[in-house]
Amino acid sequence: ARSDAWGLAKLGAEVRLAGPPTLLPDAAELQGFPPGVKRFTHLEEALAGADVVIALRLQRERQEAGLIPSLAEYARWWGINRRRLALAAPDVVLLHPGPVNRGVEVDSDVLERPEAVVLDQVENGVAVRMAVLYLVLGGAG
Repeated sequence: ARSDAWGLAKLGAEVRLAGPPTLLPDAAELQGFPPGVKRFTHLEEALAGADVVIALRLQRERQEAGLIPSLAEYARWWGINRRRLALAAPDVVLLHPGPVNRGVEVDSDVLERPEAVVLDQVENGVAVRMAVLYLVLGGAG
């Protein structure tokens, strides 16, 4: 999430980070990010009008470290469901790097919707990263 926030903000995007406070950069750390990166502790506020929503996989070690109360609580407060996704822009694109913990980060029925392009993202991810690295390292543009 941090590298996405950096890269997207550098390209001029407004980046909204949302999640439990234990998983978010604190205010001091945010000072080191490029302008345009904002922190939200309420998912609904972060989703309001968003053009793109990138959900991340909740790593089991985060739960074991006590950073969240339980997977069920995480899903209740932070999971992307139809109601929450409806707060975003009408033509929203939903991304997730995979693998998805269905019913935790994103509800299964949301993953079946046309705006969820998770499988395309995963399929194209290696080629996109290779192209970006090629350009960053001085390849012909």
